[in-house]
Amino acid sequence: MRTFIASLLLLLSGSAAATCGSCQVIADKAAAGGFDGVVLVSDGQGSVFRAAYGKARVAPDVALDTATAFPTGSFSKWVTSIVVMRLVEQGILSLDQPVSHYLPDYPKASGDKVTLLHLLTHSSGIPNDIDKAIKSDPATRDLTLNTAIAIHRFASSPLAFEPGTQWDYSHSNWIVLKGVIERATGRSYDDLVRSFLTEPLALRHSGVFSGMPGDIPGMATGFKGAPSTTSRLDKKLPPFMTLAGGYYTSADDMLSLLDALFSGRILKAESVRTLMRVVRPQQSYALGGRTKVLEVAGKPRTVAWEYGSDGAYRVLAWRVIDDGHTVVLMNHTSYDHMKIGDLATALLGASYEESR
Repeated sequence: MRTFIASLLLLLSGSAAATCGSCQVIADKAAAGGFDGVVLVSDGQGSVFRAAYGKARVAPDVALDTATAFPTGSFSKWVTSIVVMRLVEQGILSLDQPVSHYLPDYPKASGDKVTLLHLLTHSSGIPNDIDKAIKSDPATRDLTLNTAIAIHRFASSPLAFEPGTQWDYSHSNWIVLKGVIERATGRSYDDLVRSFLTEPLALRHSGVFSGMPGDIPGMATGFKGAPSTTSRLDKKLPPFMTLAGGYYTSADDMLSLLDALFSGRILKAESVRTLMRVVRPQQSYALGGRTKVLEVAGKPRTVAWEYGSDGAYRVLAWRVIDDGHTVVLMNHTSYDHMKIGDLATALLGASYEESR
């Protein structure tokens, strides 16, 4: 009954659309099993299924729709990499330049070895001191340090390994990148995202945030489970960590961003290839995101793949590079990570079955 009523309300309100009937069945089943969130599926020509289940906020209640904004967690790193590649095209940055070239006051023993490519691929050797600090003292999230002080405090320890020889998922890399970008351009990261992405692409529900995501107008609130006034779960993001997890967007805007990226409206074709080229094969890690070969509808397909989570939020985006088939999932009720992947796999397969 819950799924039937939700689907009826969505159709009446215009927040659901479907030409992929099997996508509807798959998504409704997930909703009946506890998935609250947003689902969007494209066949490369446009969306073939889009729907939202549940509430974005409570007291007062606000229904979710595909224009609801979500913090994207680690998808933010992919957006950072897009911005970096745009600056590379402009000759302002180079992936092969060491950090010391841009930040001469950075510790020389590390700064002369670590390149921007190392930072973007988690192979710098810079220890993940920021995550250690947050685990030790959650009040670290309340700090509003400027970037230079944050780098000194959380991203300047001696290297844990020689750059390029290992892989360690370190959020401290992205604090250093923030300093590099700001020093090289003389502009804020927020301003670059606006001028490169959100304004030219007319992304009306996207941008860079810090603080409590659930306090931002139009953003879905995070919950431990079914939304209620007592189950809120969202974590404060300090401003020096916006490159690692501070991009927010809606499902509609995310599809627009992916369409623009892979059609050459943001970056040149060679820059997109560099962005998607796997540097750390064991992790399928490229620049800020992953490129993976998935078996979909009986064929191996190369997929631009990113997943982000923070607190209650889970955001997944898969894009088949050759033909544009896309799945976007957004959840804010602590839905199981593995179930998110299973749902995406089923929906992506259905998008091919329906187009035959």
